Amino acid sequence: MLPPTEQAEQRRGQRLLFLAILFFVLLNFPLLASADVDGRLGGVPVLYLYVLALWVLVVALTGYLVRKSA
Repeated sequence: MLPPTEQAEQRRGQRLLFLAILFFVLLNFPLLASADVDGRLGGVPVLYLYVLALWVLVVALTGYLVRKSA
């Protein structure tokens, strides 16, 4: 059995890996194509907003996971 600190590190690594895979899927063709419409929100294309929102979300969740575990 692993010591608690190693278990926490292993869980953090698994969560970060899951997060990376999740955002890879969200930025892959079928979902990315669904945001590629002619519409605009506030003068900004929807596709740009989708990618920006996902990027902000991945940065925020990664920061949260790293700080929570540290």
